[in-house]
Amino acid sequence: MANYVTQEGFDRMKTELEQLETIERPKITQQIAEARDKGDLSENAEYDAAKEAQGMLEMRISKIKNILAEAKIIDETNLDTSKVSMLTTVTLMNLDTKKEQKFTLVPDNESDLKTGKISVSTPIAKGLLNKKIGETAEIVLPNGNKLSFEILNITI
Repeated sequence: MANYVTQEGFDRMKTELEQLETIERPKITQQIAEARDKGDLSENAEYDAAKEAQGMLEMRISKIKNILAEAKIIDETNLDTSKVSMLTTVTLMNLDTKKEQKFTLVPDNESDLKTGKISVSTPIAKGLLNKKIGETAEIVLPNGNKLSFEILNITI
């Protein structure tokens, strides 16, 4: 299964992978060696903690490598702004609160609510996909509540 990413997201993951492999991995190896030098490993909490941290680090490295290996970089120059799709920024009117909201639909691994980036797999994003300016999106949230949004604008 392809992992869709932006060029920015791809570059960020490559940088994180490099940091983990060249800086964090040697640090943990050093911590394990120092803890091992302290004697009896059966009662050595520092050793256990370092080994656990090493396992978590290796899982993160493996996960990033898998994502990068299957990554499909989305070409933002070919995006269609006539309808809501991945990487489009949509301006909405919440028909219940009469407040404007703005979201950018991004791949799962790039969502960041603080900056208005929501994953395309969220209920709101799914309800907005393929809608056009002027259309209303009726969205049912997991808790059963319903939201109604009017699409005001779609940009890149």
